[in-house]
Amino acid sequence: MAAPEVPIDVDRSTGRWSTDSLPMLYVPLHFFVNNHRAIEAEIGRERYAELLYHAGYTSAWTWCEHEQREHGINGVAVLEHYITRLSQRGWGLFALVECDLTAATASIELTNSSFNDAPGLANESGDYMFTGWFAGAMDQILDAQGSPRRTCARQVSLEGRNGAHRGLFRVIPA
Repeated sequence: MAAPEVPIDVDRSTGRWSTDSLPMLYVPLHFFVNNHRAIEAEIGRERYAELLYHAGYTSAWTWCEHEQREHGINGVAVLEHYITRLSQRGWGLFALVECDLTAATASIELTNSSFNDAPGLANESGDYMFTGWFAGAMDQILDAQGSPRRTCARQVSLEGRNGAHRGLFRVIPA
């Protein structure tokens, strides 16, 4: 990938960054990871994963809803756009392996996770924070199509663990 592939607009009067009219932050990886680890250490990985799932779910729903309107896209194209933007913003390289809106399922692959090279996370990963993102994205897409179905997501494999060269997330009906 080349230098930022996402459009970055900077408001000269406030210094705020935005992409597709949504406010963005640009922070050093160590800053984010240090915050992540501190919260995880304080409240425990299981509780933090639960909180991140729900926060990520809501955020992905909001983002997908906005991008549908902003770009006039719908259905699987929204999920593809979401996965592309996550990759372009440095979280790792995500790929949509499969998506079936009728079955309310999807598989998302992750390589080169930002957590893999993060300082202080040797043999660990914070990739669990991504899980709610995929259910939130899928549910917003289903809702926009008038479907009452809802999903949940889980991490099936973790990049770097047990020789895995990729992480895999699976979205299934709730």
